[in-house]
Amino acid sequence: MIPYGKQTISQADIDAVVSVLRSDFLTQGSQVPAFEKAIGDYCGANFAVAVNSATSALHIACLALGVGQGDMVWTSPITFVASSNCAIYCGADVDFVDIDPKTFNMSIDRLREKLQAAKRETNTQN
Repeated sequence: MIPYGKQTISQADIDAVVSVLRSDFLTQGSQVPAFEKAIGDYCGANFAVAVNSATSALHIACLALGVGQGDMVWTSPITFVASSNCAIYCGADVDFVDIDPKTFNMSIDRLREKLQAAKRETNTQN
């Protein structure tokens, strides 16, 4: 089982947080762009954007992909609500794909069925 909410926090982490808390900038300031640059460098990306939560990250990912009205987003029913809310925030519809009972991940077979059904429906409408 993967522990939910278990983290490792070092003294250096604590010192960095205290430093920000004692600075003039709590939610902005030099640490945000420094963090974005460090993540971008680590990932080999030209850009990185820090957000306040994974929910916000999923939301801007949907925006970047152009998810919107008339789109269908499939996700697992065994996940955090943000996995569907991010699409709803963009005006898309959400449908759930059942899980694989062996892995508890999204079932590739059920996803394939959904994709094939969507393709048939699209072909029928055109």
